Amino acid sequence: MTTPIPAAGTVPWRRRRGQLEVALVHRPKYDDWSWAKGKLDPGEAWPVAAVRETEEETSLEVSLGRPLPTAEYTVLDAAGTPATKTVHYWAAEATTPPGPLRNEIDEVRWLDVVSASDRLDYARDRDQLRAVVRADKAGTLITWPLALVRHAHAVTRGAWSGEDLTRPLDRAGRARAAEVSRLLAAYAVRRLVSSPAARCADTVRPYAAASGTSLRIKDGLSEEGYAADPSRASRHLRRLLERGGPAALCSHGPVLPDLLGTLEALVHPDEPDAASVTTTLAAAAADSMGKGEVLVAHLVGSGATARVVAVERHLP
Repeated sequence: MTTPIPAAGTVPWRRRRGQLEVALVHRPKYDDWSWAKGKLDPGEAWPVAAVRETEEETSLEVSLGRPLPTAEYTVLDAAGTPATKTVHYWAAEATTPPGPLRNEIDEVRWLDVVSASDRLDYARDRDQLRAVVRADKAGTLITWPLALVRHAHAVTRGAWSGEDLTRPLDRAGRARAAEVSRLLAAYAVRRLVSSPAARCADTVRPYAAASGTSLRIKDGLSEEGYAADPSRASRHLRRLLERGGPAALCSHGPVLPDLLGTLEALVHPDEPDAASVTTTLAAAAADSMGKGEVLVAHLVGSGATARVVAVERHLP
């Protein structure tokens, strides 16, 4: 059995004079052209590693778009033993101009898709390129993320003497809130809404503080508000869908299945990944998401035209 090596990367893309271009990196050590990628740091989430590695290798700060096919292949580890390297990829758009190169990359080159296919040194890398081209032709390459977050682990009800709304995160929950902040940053979330419960607001508050994003508190996302009028939670979600743009909503286990059902209804049966997207959303609804879980839905359009084209689950 080979040792697993988890890694993550991106396919940065842009449009120049109406033509789709992608960014390849050159490693002089191997004299090869590939995608920006690298191994996860201990405890690091895949999307966080993808953004970090892309910046380190290309000097581009990016926000993640839809996920792309995963690559899996055998390499030799530091001891010379065969190991299975698994690389998760995302389409990505640059949010800042490039800076000077560092680390092991000596050149970043933007190429049209035909030239990129010719230049890539590994056949497996063409899987991600083909996925980008297919999405572009289908009009689903430009997406926006909507993250549903279940609050992180909190002090138990039995151990808390105050009102339930004030029940705080425990130590593990606070650590997870820091991880949630890094996850939301990978998708450049710009709008935050949360239940008024301390355990929800404090799960996303670190991201609000780090990014300067306003945190909007909505009573309809609380357990009590949902019990009184379940439609209020769905209305808050639909307002985010109407606005479009990167957003995150934090709520509770009893509330989230209805919201996931709303997203499931936005999966068009003709989408290539409709079956897997629907299955993922249904599974998340069935277990009310895990505490501290972040589910990222990738959408095209807004309001009445909003469609979910991809989805990811990130558990603690």
